[in-house]
Amino acid sequence: MTVRAPETRVDEVEDRLVTAVAVGEYLPGTGLPPERELAALLGVARVTVRGALARLVDRGLLETRRGRGGGTFVRTQWPDSSSEAVGRALLARWAGIQDSADAIALLHGALATAAAERVTPSEATAIRQCLEAFRVAASGAEKQQADAVLHRTIIEAARNEALRAALAGLEAQISIAAPAHLWGTADGMSAMEERALHEHEALVDAVCDGRAADAGVIARRHVGIDVELLQQAMLRAGQVPTQG
Repeated sequence: MTVRAPETRVDEVEDRLVTAVAVGEYLPGTGLPPERELAALLGVARVTVRGALARLVDRGLLETRRGRGGGTFVRTQWPDSSSEAVGRALLARWAGIQDSADAIALLHGALATAAAERVTPSEATAIRQCLEAFRVAASGAEKQQADAVLHRTIIEAARNEALRAALAGLEAQISIAAPAHLWGTADGMSAMEERALHEHEALVDAVCDGRAADAGVIARRHVGIDVELLQQAMLRAGQVPTQG
């Protein structure tokens, strides 16, 4: 597939939003942040975000809801018309994504190691409660949110603000257009969530049992799911991801 470069900032933001929806950073039925927040996430002006959102509403990927609880919501995840934009957005950022993903894995490993060394009984209880919340959450957006809470609780148990801040900065770099972890497409989501549950169980046991070395290894491997999902998205879009 031939991939042209986006022509304007609105084109670029449109591609990123299409890709963020396609890879499951924003799942069908969920709302996007307000324009001001989205502009800050993307590093562009609000008028640029407004133009891109209007195009995606016209294309039927997003819808605008009025009144209380209104906003801009995802209607559909990956129609055929999205593939070219996904290919452009991921190909342009692929080298940086790989570098950032490697650093993210190392930081998650370090934080999980520290959490296992420092976790208190009350923190261990909270972490296990977060695991159970992930287990019983509905597939899709509920599990995505429960996943974020679980990892945040483990990170807090590490009690190292410098590592936490470094991780947040790197995760912002790998993000396509959202603060949430990508969650893949509907056809592979159930299998990914089952795998994530097994890996979460192993990670939580290692952290709560104080097995620091095991916790670090499991955490580093677990966050590789994100890169695997992005590789799958590139292939679906007709691009072959290079190995760093």
